[in-house]
Amino acid sequence: MTKNSKTALKPFVKWAGGKGQLISKIRDTYPKGLGERYTRYAEPFVGGGAVFFDILNNFDLDALYISDINKELICTYQSIKSSVNELICMLYDFQKDYVPANEEARKQYYYAKRVQFNEKKTNGANASDLECAALFVFLNKTCFNGLYRVNRKGEYNVPMGSYKNPLICDEKNLREISAKLQKVEIVCGDYRDSESFVDDKTFVYFDPPYRPLTETASFTAYTENLFGDNAQMELAEYVEKIGRVGAKVVVSNSDPKNSDVGDDFFDRLYSRLSIRRVEATRMINCNGEARGRVSELLILN
Repeated sequence: MTKNSKTALKPFVKWAGGKGQLISKIRDTYPKGLGERYTRYAEPFVGGGAVFFDILNNFDLDALYISDINKELICTYQSIKSSVNELICMLYDFQKDYVPANEEARKQYYYAKRVQFNEKKTNGANASDLECAALFVFLNKTCFNGLYRVNRKGEYNVPMGSYKNPLICDEKNLREISAKLQKVEIVCGDYRDSESFVDDKTFVYFDPPYRPLTETASFTAYTENLFGDNAQMELAEYVEKIGRVGAKVVVSNSDPKNSDVGDDFFDRLYSRLSIRRVEATRMINCNGEARGRVSELLILN
């Protein structure tokens, strides 16, 4: 059923390619009967979760499933779900140490925490590693542009940002998210792992790593595994597969026609589905000043 509450959960991290600015347009693609005919929701590339939180804010569903291959991100969702009090205490400690410090002290603190986070990444932090989750949130709130980016070794390498008074611990939002996550299945894994959850009552939203518009656009890669054209084609096959089960599906992606009007990659790949082009403001290359209106794709079965 549709909710009428004033709950207003919001993503607890910034995320490259986040869907906050497109929520109203994505909302227009939600299937009719969501909350009544469709009572289950899955988001296998959850990232910052803008659409996921919109669903939580507006619909009372029977079951929800989110996943991502980013272990540290999923560790953070799990920690918010199961250990929010302890996580909040750690974040308040970071906030107390970082915010009042001068620029040089902040710099030393930030890079020390980045080293600490990468050590945990290297050693394989598990889903219940609270310290990893706290470091993940701290770095996201204090790094440049809220990016999550890794080098070829898998090390987080985003420099410090220049926020004057970052809100490292948003206690109210974290507690409200924790309450809502109690009924959510949270998985660290490939999008195909969602197959056992999906049925003919499920709405599935896919927001995979976008196909780069330029050769340098993939610099924001947020895992060690890039999502190339073969991976895009495999995803399209999976979309078709769960569509045959009766699931309603929406897929977001970049529009290749922004940089090459003759590039019909997605038009051909999803020729049997409905493709909508919507406008978004994005950074279109590695130059932070090069932002503009671009077309993005919303693909519906």
